[in-house]
Amino acid sequence: MKNITITMEDAVAEWVRIEAARRDSSVSRLVGEWLGEKMRQEDAYAQAMREALGFESWGASGGPYLPRGGLAPAPTRADGAP
Repeated sequence: MKNITITMEDAVAEWVRIEAARRDSSVSRLVGEWLGEKMRQEDAYAQAMREALGFESWGASGGPYLPRGGLAPAPTRADGAP
């Protein structure tokens, strides 16, 4: 465990003291738990993002794309324009 010093507004310090007492904890332990939870959430988000960005669609192929008219003729407009 590492000891650090943090700076906060007086109102925040008062609130966290009361919150820690309400939970039968110390300010140090409470802030440490909150930061640990934030770290785990960020790590989980980053992992999910890596997995999502690494996803390959099932339709991916190793070959070139089909030519434009390879599947069906291109639709034409009623006025004959392409």
